[in-house]
Amino acid sequence: MGKVMLRGGIRLYDGKELSKDKPITVLFPKGDAVYPVSQHIGVPAKPVVAVGDKVLVGQRIAEARGVVSAHVISAVSGTVKAIEERLTASGELCESIVIENDGAFTTTEQFGIRREYESLSKEEIRQYIKDAGVVGMGGMGFPTHVKLTPKRDDAISYVIVNGAECEPYLTADYRLMLEEGERLVKGLKILLQLFESARGVVLITDDKKEAVRRISGLVKNEERISVKVVKARYPQGAERQVIKAVTGRSINSSMLPADAGCVVHNVETVISVYQAVAESIPLIRRVITVSGDGVAAPQNFLVCTGTSYGELVEAAGGVKENPELLLVGGPMRGKAFAELTVPVTKTSSALLAFSENAVVKLPTSPCIRCGRCIAVCPSRLVPQKLVKYAQHSDKEGFMRRDGMECCECGACTYVCPAGIPLTQSFRQLRRSILDERRKR
Repeated sequence: MGKVMLRGGIRLYDGKELSKDKPITVLFPKGDAVYPVSQHIGVPAKPVVAVGDKVLVGQRIAEARGVVSAHVISAVSGTVKAIEERLTASGELCESIVIENDGAFTTTEQFGIRREYESLSKEEIRQYIKDAGVVGMGGMGFPTHVKLTPKRDDAISYVIVNGAECEPYLTADYRLMLEEGERLVKGLKILLQLFESARGVVLITDDKKEAVRRISGLVKNEERISVKVVKARYPQGAERQVIKAVTGRSINSSMLPADAGCVVHNVETVISVYQAVAESIPLIRRVITVSGDGVAAPQNFLVCTGTSYGELVEAAGGVKENPELLLVGGPMRGKAFAELTVPVTKTSSALLAFSENAVVKLPTSPCIRCGRCIAVCPSRLVPQKLVKYAQHSDKEGFMRRDGMECCECGACTYVCPAGIPLTQSFRQLRRSILDERRKR
């Protein structure tokens, strides 16, 4: 892996060499496990346990409510200690189930029972995925069983596995493609059982040469599955860019991937589908990249949901002195936070620590109209114009200038010599517009 390019030829340091060659380390939590009931897009789940109840690994502790929702399942055994509001990595309070971990990790009787997935019906596959609480693990958290239930199965012509992982420093998907490639391919084959007329494509960037060789070797005899190699260019992993690269089709903010005949899933989501359907293992663990120059020993961990970020930092050798910046997620789209007691959830992807916060030290000055933000925008927008609408909360003007097509990749903010927080301004206004639409 090397440098990643932005549109416009601007080079972006990727930092992946810190963790890409280190095998995934399994980490079991020592302390209490905390489970927010909202770890997905949609209606929060409803707790189905009470304080004092004994729970097992693989037991459902919160039930999905409504069409777009997902179950929450315990990754530890122990006793329900509290059901109360707890802080999450997003900085918001969320109703959470706190389990006193007994350290035994005793599972339910159904946990780990193998199934012959080739003979399962579509309804059974979708039900097993729903029962396992699988959601999109690339960050959005859309319930997977809902995404896999389009209006017409025969309208889907591509099932795409997004292996781009273009965010700097993140290497979890890369390690999974190397270490869990068989499960990835089998998970894709399960998804193709749902869509008989679809082809499976694994998209990988050309800087991940070992992953390309690994997955290409696994699918060489698969008639319906191929590997698509694309240039390592941020934000190639964005859903619209993935669809365009594989199919040549375009979608906008008012469309779903299914409108272009596509279903797109993150690498770990597809592996979780295989585990849910073939191995009766619900979504209770995920791989987290712990990296950055402020971390003593950067690496990837397979960690139980509910584990505190503090335990992750400890397992990575701790932080160097006092890092100025902690991020959950990648450096381009992640969020700053300061409380390491918050839990890992289904949508967590990384914990990054940096010795210096270069962003706050960059003085903000007036726009000099250099055009760099325009050159790097993957949606071909004009950020220097959009920011004026955002600063004045001019929703009509923002939408008229196609502001809703912004994918919030952060590229414009990264290259702005004036230090203007472009993406942050767009994100706030876009959220406000989306909230208004939901209320209608």
